[in-house]
Amino acid sequence: MAVPEVNKKLLEELEDMGFPRARATRALHYSGNSSLEEAISWVIDHENDSNIDEMPLVALDIDVDYQPFHITEQMRIKAQELRDRVREKKEEEEKKLERQRERERIRASKELTEAKRIAETNARERYLASLKTEKEEEKRAREKILKKLEQDKVERGFGVRLPPQRPAALNSSPPLLQEKKTSVPLKSVTKAEQMRECLRSLNHNHRDDGSRVRRAFQTLLIYVGNVAKNPDEEKFRNIRLSNPLFQDRVGTLSGGLEFLELCGFEKTKEGEFLYLPRDKVDMAVLNTAGYELKSAMTNPFFGLLSR
Repeated sequence: MAVPEVNKKLLEELEDMGFPRARATRALHYSGNSSLEEAISWVIDHENDSNIDEMPLVALDIDVDYQPFHITEQMRIKAQELRDRVREKKEEEEKKLERQRERERIRASKELTEAKRIAETNARERYLASLKTEKEEEKRAREKILKKLEQDKVERGFGVRLPPQRPAALNSSPPLLQEKKTSVPLKSVTKAEQMRECLRSLNHNHRDDGSRVRRAFQTLLIYVGNVAKNPDEEKFRNIRLSNPLFQDRVGTLSGGLEFLELCGFEKTKEGEFLYLPRDKVDMAVLNTAGYELKSAMTNPFFGLLSR
């Protein structure tokens, strides 16, 4: 057994993206050594395989000395019986495996349908809640403006001595003036909200090219996942900014670099790399980033409420 031959140039580009050599070799070998797109698609489809990071091996052709011997009719019959039994056993195993796969497909289909239903329900509820909040805020704003106009009207009337006396409402400091004196509390913005806004911006700025947006989300998920699974591996925490594949998938899209910076990546002084120091790897932040990316890829209402 030996390691299969793969395209060395494609292998180097995959390693520059942060893929382990074994995973990159396996992806190129099983995707036909055709292109980076095919190799990355293969990785995404098989990222949960137990042997994803094992170096693939193929059999070598070995010449051996052939010593002919006489085959009797009885040996042929015995061999045929063995082949028949093997074939029957294989057919039975395939039928059993197919039944199992069918059960898994039905189960997965039910789970996916239920997950979509829940996601759609949650999205509708968030949308309705957002509309309700907006209406309440508009109502409060209108009431405040009407109150301010009424207060100004009363004050102007008092200034020209139209009413016989100053209204009792003016004996105390006006509510609006009191509101101006008090500082307005600022709503804190969480890391998750900042990440979500980056993804919304990326989705909005490139909404005419949905496949490119999804490809960008998948690439960001790969970078984040590599660091989360291998935080001590420096090559996963180092991204070359001039990499053509990185530029095409993330670098040239508004919001991509900002998202990685929110995950902890920093530009080096030379500006050639995005680097995430080991002591700044925050698993909670990486998990949040992964959740937001998967939500952006699976939620059909993603980005509708922000624009």
